[in-house]
Amino acid sequence: MGPLSLLVFAVLASEWAVGAQAIWNSSEGLLEFSLGKFRYFRLNKSFLEEAVLQHISSNATFLIFQIHSQYQNTTVSLSKDLLPSNSGTGTDKGLVFILSPEQSSYTWYLEASDDESVQTMAVPLSYSKRDPLPGGCNLEFDLDIDPNIYLEYNFFETMIKFAPANLGYVRDKGPLPCDVGTDQDSRWRLQYDVYQYFLPENDLTEMVLLKHLQKMAEVPQVKANAIKVVTLTANDKTSVYFSSLRGQGVIYNVIVWDPLLNTSAAYVPVHTYACSFEAVENNCFSLGQVSTKVFFIFFALLGLFICFFGHRFWKTELFFIGFIFMGFFFYILITRLTPIKYDVRLVLTTIAGSIGGIFLVAIWWRFGLLIICMLFVGLVLGFLVSSVTFFTPLGNLMVFHDDVVFWVTFSCIAVVIPVVFMGCLRILNILTCGIIGSYSVVLAIDSCMYTSLSFITLNVLKRALNADFRRAFTNVPFQTNDFIILAVWGMLAVSGITLQIRRERVRPSFPPHPYKLWKRERERRITNILDPSYHVPPLRERLHGQLTQIKELFQTKQPAGERTPLLL
Repeated sequence: MGPLSLLVFAVLASEWAVGAQAIWNSSEGLLEFSLGKFRYFRLNKSFLEEAVLQHISSNATFLIFQIHSQYQNTTVSLSKDLLPSNSGTGTDKGLVFILSPEQSSYTWYLEASDDESVQTMAVPLSYSKRDPLPGGCNLEFDLDIDPNIYLEYNFFETMIKFAPANLGYVRDKGPLPCDVGTDQDSRWRLQYDVYQYFLPENDLTEMVLLKHLQKMAEVPQVKANAIKVVTLTANDKTSVYFSSLRGQGVIYNVIVWDPLLNTSAAYVPVHTYACSFEAVENNCFSLGQVSTKVFFIFFALLGLFICFFGHRFWKTELFFIGFIFMGFFFYILITRLTPIKYDVRLVLTTIAGSIGGIFLVAIWWRFGLLIICMLFVGLVLGFLVSSVTFFTPLGNLMVFHDDVVFWVTFSCIAVVIPVVFMGCLRILNILTCGIIGSYSVVLAIDSCMYTSLSFITLNVLKRALNADFRRAFTNVPFQTNDFIILAVWGMLAVSGITLQIRRERVRPSFPPHPYKLWKRERERRITNILDPSYHVPPLRERLHGQLTQIKELFQTKQPAGERTPLLL
């Protein structure tokens, strides 16, 4: 056998050995990982998977292993005994492994917490002695060193909190104590950058989430793809609040930075949709109740009419403005003071809004107070303008986290609009018709599919309903769907405003006082004997005659003929 044959035989034998080893690993439930390499696999509750990482560099001081799933919980543990002090369970979990001086491999254990199999993605990451240790000074959670971000959410806000980090260390010396001092040689010099990353809108697929989580696992990718929301110092509380975006996937992560050494490390990213995938009703796939959709669809139909014909049909527009004004404040009042269900609140809000609209129309019909009516019209437009102002990054300034500063500034912006246009009331009215009427279409679209433009007014409503919402950052995604809907809103508004200005330029600015017209017409009919209406009986006599006719329908007719016996 020649040298070439021996070489071919050796290569075949080595390949067979590697294949046999891979088959053995798979059958024994052994998962092999490489540093910085993401791996997709499925976990089962009845089978404990053993994961191993080999060939760890001697420059690495500690490892962070993280595992992610969409909504089903998984468990990662340092040993086969799943204890709170050495394991973590959730959809986004990670563990820190402190390496010994000569250690070049590590083993941990994985398991699905639910009965069904779980599609997961996992990756081990290594850090050197100069890098900060995420969660190294944990005093609140179960793990001694906890790199996880803990997330809680409700309808109004989403809160994330994490354990403080520690300074980096050399392998053979171990981590530094956390309570040595507060000078620049201690962990108190560390800073925490909180990042936010939005998933594609209206996309709840599992693989999209796992793919985008890869962009939030390591420091360079986080800085390149996510939005930095706030920077915390060691003196700040390690908790941050955000506005809940129901049905919109959001990923959060924290990067701890050592300004002295200019090194950084990332915590384990966490994600949320601010809704439940497993709920029977009103889950992530069926957001929005039927009552909400019906309400906003009818509201949008009326808004479209106002957008193009509101100034011409002045009383209809006043009803629309009064409905918005009264309905908004009544919904806030009834929500804060009563615990009744949402559907009942929506019905009562509709009734109250209708009463407000009728009341505003009645004020105009009876008294003809144009200034008062236009004040309501201008305040509604000012409310939307002020909401748009705080929808921009200006609304996330720390000064506006104070309720007094926020509401005073918000009210001033809203009041400025009617004051500025007080000299040209017709322009103010047409602008309100076009902008407010077309925005009702945006709200109707949001009741059927997610759009960030609805948060223009929803953020203000949340702040009015919940006192704690003032501390939340109100960032929202602005993606392709939002640009399309924004274009539709702008096109409707411009079309409605242009059409009404061109049509109404030869007409009087506003219709005359209805009550005076009615009174004048009544006097004319009374004094003009040639007017057919002059000979019409008064209303009381006409009603009495109709009641008499109705009464005769129920009276029995008397039979004809003599029925009294003759007296003989």
